[in-house]
Amino acid sequence: MQKLTSMPLKEAKKLAIELADISDRLTTWISISDGPRRVLSSKITCKKNLPSFNNSALDGYAIKQSDCGKKLRIKETIFAGDVTQTELEQDECFKIMTGAKIPKSADTIVAFEDAIADGEFVEIPKGIKKGNAFRKKGEEIAIGETLFEAGTFVDSTVLAMLASQGISQVEVYKDISIGIFSTGNELKEPWEEASDDEIYNVNSTSLIALFASYGFKADYCGVIPDDLEQSKIYFKKMKKYDFLVTTGGISMGEADFVEDALLYNGLKPLFHGINIKPGRPTMIGKMQDTIVASMPGNPLAAFVNAFLLLIPMLKKLQGYKDFEHAKLKAQISKELKVKPNRVNLVLGRYEDGKFFVTGDNRYGSGMVTPLVQSNALLVLDEDKALVKEDEEVNLIVFKGTF
Repeated sequence: MQKLTSMPLKEAKKLAIELADISDRLTTWISISDGPRRVLSSKITCKKNLPSFNNSALDGYAIKQSDCGKKLRIKETIFAGDVTQTELEQDECFKIMTGAKIPKSADTIVAFEDAIADGEFVEIPKGIKKGNAFRKKGEEIAIGETLFEAGTFVDSTVLAMLASQGISQVEVYKDISIGIFSTGNELKEPWEEASDDEIYNVNSTSLIALFASYGFKADYCGVIPDDLEQSKIYFKKMKKYDFLVTTGGISMGEADFVEDALLYNGLKPLFHGINIKPGRPTMIGKMQDTIVASMPGNPLAAFVNAFLLLIPMLKKLQGYKDFEHAKLKAQISKELKVKPNRVNLVLGRYEDGKFFVTGDNRYGSGMVTPLVQSNALLVLDEDKALVKEDEEVNLIVFKGTF
């Protein structure tokens, strides 16, 4: 086993992101009904003008703006879907409904409530601007303009735009395959009985759920015993995955065989150890074509480091154009002191523009409760030892908490 070093977090993140190379990712064509949570692999351009014809933005009267202030005869009523060839003559207007096509002879729409109707006539007020409520052909987006770049995450709004173009199939990146497992003879699954000397396997459940919240499906591969030879055999079978996540077994203990077993199977580590708290014993590398991320065994450290490091890696590997965590500005509710010369990860809650540190930052990496109590993460630089009350900080928000 190699000596545990402490790489700066910024350098570790840079190397990890560079490792997630999508240059040879495979693509596939799918129906847009299967599109949610997929990532577009090619640019999509506008095929149909939006709107595709001049139409009314409201229920009202289609007029020539030069007829404002006059009493006009209602020549015809035009509903959405109607196509009329009738043109306006002098002192005439159309009654028109929202979305209906506007005849060429009209250039302005007046809302019903802004005019005074009298049988087949209507009085149009003065001062209506030319083009009022007039939605021009292609004003939203025109044929040939870019709708979406490659790397766009497909959500309900993207699907709405695709449907508006009559696009029924899109090219997307194939889903990456992810395997997750834990190590440790002391672990029991949540559905098993655990004695006082045994602990339940928290990490696999929490990481599978974390990945799922970002649209990634991970296979649970079980628990590997603390045995070097069995670990070697196990990892040999795991090279079928694009991304492999382990928890535990990479510290300096005598029973921590994960790194040795991975090295035996061809792992080339980028780093083993980050100057960070919690989560120093974190290792990321590549085993032939499989990216391997070995997280700490303690539940809080495993979750926070997987959230911070692995979610951006997975998003980039899946083809996302925007893969970094979004940040939110807030004011810290009270003074916070931390040990400098390392990156400190601080859990807390974001509420109404304020950041409230969980448990005064006094919790262990083996705990679970602080994760439940928190919805945001503060990442403090190595040289930061003090955050003053009401000081502005940048937070990373856990997905799905707001």
